[in-house]
Amino acid sequence: MIRHFFLLQRLILRFHSPLPSTIPAMICAQRVFRCFRALERFGDRITGAAGPYFVALAVILTGTGTVCFFDVIAPSLNYRFITIPICLLIAINLHAHYYFVCTVRPGFVDEPPASAGRGMLWLRRRGSVSNGKKGVLTGSPLTGVPRVRINQCVGLHNERHFVLFLVLGWPYLLKSLGVVYTLEWPYRVPEVFFAMIYILALVLFFAVSIMGGYHLWSVANGETSVEAQDHEVYRSQAKRRGEDFVNSYDLGKRKNLQLFFNIGEDGYPWYTLIIPFRIMPYTDGRYWARQSGYERHAGVRAGDELTDDEDEDV
Repeated sequence: MIRHFFLLQRLILRFHSPLPSTIPAMICAQRVFRCFRALERFGDRITGAAGPYFVALAVILTGTGTVCFFDVIAPSLNYRFITIPICLLIAINLHAHYYFVCTVRPGFVDEPPASAGRGMLWLRRRGSVSNGKKGVLTGSPLTGVPRVRINQCVGLHNERHFVLFLVLGWPYLLKSLGVVYTLEWPYRVPEVFFAMIYILALVLFFAVSIMGGYHLWSVANGETSVEAQDHEVYRSQAKRRGEDFVNSYDLGKRKNLQLFFNIGEDGYPWYTLIIPFRIMPYTDGRYWARQSGYERHAGVRAGDELTDDEDEDV
């Protein structure tokens, strides 16, 4: 919502000249925007300080849910010699990707490009390039156009684990909803713990499904949540001029997903989606694949950009 205020201010300043009678109103609006920005930064500090406690709570809840699942639900599954290994693989992926999300630095603009590490959890393919740059993609060359897509908690180096954590947690929660209560409780897990996790699973089923689906849809469209808002404005502006807006980073839903998870052609094997290896992203965070023949978005003219730097004063 705060971002909408900044977009509104830009539109007002762009299409309306500052008449003398509107100068006091503009000054008042600028103070309001500064107030919102201060509240936003204050909220970031609060959530940053409380972050470790939320992480600890998530570890406790997911760990309790895993114990409850294998103690109560897993013994009742059919064909356990097949279903139990699958459930174990899902649980391992769930916890491993959450560990990667919390421990892998997302990457920042002022840091040098990261390189693949060494260890049991790292997977390196043959002929990989250490700096993260690859050859020209068929129909989608890597052009030398910088593009910043870095956030404070989830970014280039851990966004893959974050999305896989959401997606792999969905069937785990779905299976946990098939519980049939009996009057006798023959399990080692206390009933109150299982009841709490069951209620939490009902709530998270909807939350994780919506969040995971939204992130997958954003990845498939080749845009971030901020860019999605900007692109709606760009489309409307281009339409008024009789032009078509084209997202130069959108290579098609299938190709976008392959590049994001770094699988398929020139990437890692598909099984890296179900085995929690550490792998490098397809890009170093400064050069991104674009559509052939595009150096920038089509239908966007100079001065149309809406995205501001985070530290820019309004």
